[in-house]
Amino acid sequence: MSTATVWAVRGAAGALTAAGIGHTLWNGVAQPRIALAFGLLVAIGELARRDPREPPGRSAAGDCRPAPLGCAGALAYALLCQDAGRPTQHGVLQVVAVVVAAALVGAVPHVAAGRGPALDHVARRVLTVAFAAACFQPLHHSGRLTDRLGHGPYLVLFLVLLLGLTALCDAVLAAVPAAARTGWPYGPLLRDELRSLAGIGSAICATGVVMALGVAGAGLWALPVLSVPLLVTQLSFRRISEVRTTYRQTITSLARATEIAGYTRPGHARRVAALSCAVGRDLGLSERELTVLEYAALMHDIGQLALVDPVPGGATAPLPDADRRRIAELGGEVARQTGVPQEVAVVVARQAEPYRQQPLSARIVRTVNAYDDLAGGDLPGGSLAALEQLRLGTAHDYQPAVVEALARVLQRGGRVGAPGGRRAGLRGPRPGRRTRPGRAGIAPSGPG
Repeated sequence: MSTATVWAVRGAAGALTAAGIGHTLWNGVAQPRIALAFGLLVAIGELARRDPREPPGRSAAGDCRPAPLGCAGALAYALLCQDAGRPTQHGVLQVVAVVVAAALVGAVPHVAAGRGPALDHVARRVLTVAFAAACFQPLHHSGRLTDRLGHGPYLVLFLVLLLGLTALCDAVLAAVPAAARTGWPYGPLLRDELRSLAGIGSAICATGVVMALGVAGAGLWALPVLSVPLLVTQLSFRRISEVRTTYRQTITSLARATEIAGYTRPGHARRVAALSCAVGRDLGLSERELTVLEYAALMHDIGQLALVDPVPGGATAPLPDADRRRIAELGGEVARQTGVPQEVAVVVARQAEPYRQQPLSARIVRTVNAYDDLAGGDLPGGSLAALEQLRLGTAHDYQPAVVEALARVLQRGGRVGAPGGRRAGLRGPRPGRRTRPGRAGIAPSGPG
């Protein structure tokens, strides 16, 4: 996905924003009391989306924390047709203007603290809300919606179907900047976004429908009542995110034990984890599977702590099969003692087996670990020679599809052909810093 696509999305959102604000300033705000109520709801949701304890200066470009209250409020305003039985008069452009203004107001405290709003997040919100409003408001103002569907169950069904299309539009837009930023394939990223719709996405859509129907029947007093459950959900997401961050940091610190003890080269576990996640992305693993893969890659050498003498150079790839299996089994046992999920310990324990007997995550860890050992050692030719060695071992040790995925990742990251490949850059996730926090993850079964 090229950056031109990202700028096209931003340009479309910018044009809609300019048109909405210009139209609203020229014609005035229709029913300002309703606009103010929904604007306040969106602003509060935007304020609650970010943690005030975040360090100043942190870039918001990759901040993908969910904002369920703000999203639900914006969608409800886009789908609002009545206020306590009285027809509403706002149109698509006013919906865009109110949502953008409220999002900017909610971002003011974060800008003052050095944490600006994410441009892609705002653009996505504008286009998603504009899509929902454009599909609903013209039908409402023309009277055709009421004439054909009335105000009964058919109207509710229509709103649910419309929000389903809106959620699909949001998923498509969410995957665009992520693909351009990371260089990962668009398909797996879109699949992750679609999977997330079954969780918080469905709650946002349902709350948006209920808010629109509640205000239509009971007036604006329904907004604070219906907002409380989603606000509590949003705060719970923040707590879960904090727990996962702390847990990941603990795993990362534990993985450094082999480096501190001199058993592995500095940065080896972090490089293997970053490259493994990039390969997993290329092969289409889900967010949960990527989390398991990252933890296993960080801990893949933890079994070396049980050795009396360190492996020369810390490289396990050149060792005999029996020694590698023994180290892997020791690592799996150590991983189980730390309380990591069972899937992580299984991957660590089975990483030295022939690839046909391994789960996919173990195949990736074994391949990437061997690549880092070979490319960072004394092998002449750097990464190209390391890849060639891996291809020669595809009959028994390494799955061909994983080796080719690794080659594609290295080529995208500019590492192919770089002597001592570990020193070249890689556009991929860094351990301890996920690209889409708050999405489908894996709940730790141990501490935290």
